[in-house]
This record gives sequence, structure tokens and C-alpha cells, in this order.
Amino acid sequence: MRPQREVSAWRPRVPGIVEVFHAHYTEYAYPMHVHDVWTLLIVDDGAVRYELDRHEHGTPDDTVSLLPPFVPHNGEPVTDAGFRKRVLYLDPASSASVLDESLIGAAVDGPDLRDPLLRRRVAELHTALARPGDELEAESRLALVGERLRGHLGRNPGRNPRRPAADFGLRGPGGRTVAHRLRELLDERVADGITLEEAAGTVQAHPAHLVRAFGAAFGIAPHQYLMSRRVERARRLLLEGMRPSEAAAVAGFYDQAHLTRHFRRWVGVTPGRYRGGSPTSRHASGG
Repeated sequence: MRPQREVSAWRPRVPGIVEVFHAHYTEYAYPMHVHDVWTLLIVDDGAVRYELDRHEHGTPDDTVSLLPPFVPHNGEPVTDAGFRKRVLYLDPASSASVLDESLIGAAVDGPDLRDPLLRRRVAELHTALARPGDELEAESRLALVGERLRGHLGRNPGRNPRRPAADFGLRGPGGRTVAHRLRELLDERVADGITLEEAAGTVQAHPAHLVRAFGAAFGIAPHQYLMSRRVERARRLLLEGMRPSEAAAVAGFYDQAHLTRHFRRWVGVTPGRYRGGSPTSRHASGG
């Protein structure tokens, strides 16, 4: 049986949601990567196993998974049958955001939420988002989903105190380590890039120490972090209608082939297949 990779992706006209992403994958594993947005995930068939903050999690039954921005994670199917998932990427910086960065620590501590009502509301939101003209319904459903998510993240489950967002290198007050300073440089230079020597000189640290410190702090190598940010930027550009060759240049890739190689590794399909869809027909299959 050939590996299946079907995707549907679009940017809705709903404030606070930067992307809707539906996928069916078999025999495909996401490498460690980061997003600069919240990832709200439900699995309709199969199950996903993933690591977040060096702890393994999963998506059994009616689980709703909420992965916070800037915290590295990966993902793979639990069985050979793979999984079908529906994902919303929520902008933490939008004025319409339902989740802000103050909740990141709570989400890292408990990303998988067993809540049938929340699961149903997220599914209903996806249905509304797939119908052009129903934006008001989608906004209303998003508000209810956000309210329930904030309720979960605001609860203290008991023994383990919630960690503040600053623990994950997020614009905390003072005390920035060389790892945090390097990540700031990478965020500022997503398209242009930066050499390790230049970065080491800027933060005044030995290159080898800088690489080790970054990996220890964030669980991902600097080059992996930068490449995943570039793929993230390319996704947004493609959904805005930009051609893959143009998106490659703007996002910081050497050429379209360079973008395609990394995009396929992180997203599972080529940029052209990803760009060519719609809420009802945006499907591409193959190995």
C-alpha cells in the first residue's frame, strides 16, 4: 500500500485564525519544529504520538490537543493506518486572539484535553470555516472554543505548579541567556539568515557553547529552528496566493527546490500541492 498524504489548507476570513489545515497521513512523521502560533488539533481517525518539552503525549479518543507557540514538538502516527487530523493555527498576537502567551506554560504542562464538549465545538468550528459566507458563525464558535480553552488552562491540576511562559524563552523580563538571545537573532533574521560565527560574536559566546545552550534550552538545534520558521513563513505566503518560486525567495530559501525539500519534510507535501487547495477540493495524494 502506498503511503497516503492528503491535505487541505486555507486561510479563512476570520480574525485570529491564520490557517485551517486538514490532513490524512500514513507512514509520515513530523520532525521536531516550532510554530509562532497556537496549534489546536483534533484527530478524527487514528492517533498521533508526539513530544513536547521533552515529554511524550498522545491524542486518544476525544482528546483536543493544544500546542503552544515557540515550543518545539514533533509527531507521528501510532499505527501503520496513520491518522486524519484537523488543525487550526491561532495567532497569539492578533487583537482577536482567544489565547495569549501568558497561557503557554499551562499548555506545555497539559496539552491534551479530554473534553467531549470542547471536541464537538472545535469540530463545529471547522464545519463553519469550510463554508464561505459563514464567517460570523465561525467567529461566534471560535469565541466559545476560546472561552473553554482558557477555562482548562486556568485550572491548577494539583501537584505541579504552572510554569510561566518565561520558562520557555518567551520575552520574559530580564535575565536573557545566550540561547534566548540567539533565538531573538534568528527571529529577526528568518529570511536573511545569520552565520554561527556572526551570531556567536553578537551574543559573545563560543559557537559550540551557543549550539549546545540553544539545544538545552529549547530542545531543537538552531538550524532546525530557523528552517521551521522559514517553512512557517512560506506556508502563510502560499495561502495568500504567492507562487512557490516567489515564496521561496521571500521566506529565505535558496531556490524553489530548496523550499520544496524542506517543505515536504515539515508539512508532508510539496508547496504546489499545499497551495492548490480549497475548503472542499484542496486535496493532494501520493507518496
